[in-house]
Amino acid sequence: MSNGMVRALRIGAPMLLVLGTCGWGGCLGSPKITDEWTRVDLTSSNVSAFETMPLGAAESVHVHAQITFRAIVTGYAVAELRVSPNYTTENLPLSPNLPRTDLASDIDSLLAHSVTAGRAIRAVTGWDHLVQTIPLDFGTTVPAVLDTTGAGAGGLFFVCYLGSGVKIERVNMPDTIVITPFKSSAMRVLPMGMALQTATATP
Repeated sequence: MSNGMVRALRIGAPMLLVLGTCGWGGCLGSPKITDEWTRVDLTSSNVSAFETMPLGAAESVHVHAQITFRAIVTGYAVAELRVSPNYTTENLPLSPNLPRTDLASDIDSLLAHSVTAGRAIRAVTGWDHLVQTIPLDFGTTVPAVLDTTGAGAGGLFFVCYLGSGVKIERVNMPDTIVITPFKSSAMRVLPMGMALQTATATP
């Protein structure tokens, strides 16, 4: 192997061409970020922004994620319910209608301050101009309590994003994959997400 070649030794090592030093806003006369960055969209979903999910209820999530690649990326696509003690629908009203760079920044913050409540993952590899649509389905139980700190707040969110992953082998248990979400600005990716409402389940 020549010194100029690099081998990605773990799933989730994106290989990107640096196109400039412009920030979130792009450069004067340059293409929009939504046309230049790898983008995750939902072509179909049985979950909608601000939909109400009863606490403690069993839920099934079915989505089709469309990934428009703008660079060579290897990793995992993740569709996930997240529970946060810090964020609520009021202070983080995620919606597909938000500007994509704002939505991406908010999802970065959410992923750093929340835990999973159910997910589906799938390994993906793509390159510039490839458009890939994949189904991501999972069943879960909405937590009965959103805030385990006792403050009485907390929020429920649905997100679909890309990340790297490491497979963990466990004794007498199914193997699992630990996902590290890609940082949007660093990896030039635009995830998708939405805030959800919750209500006390009817007996």
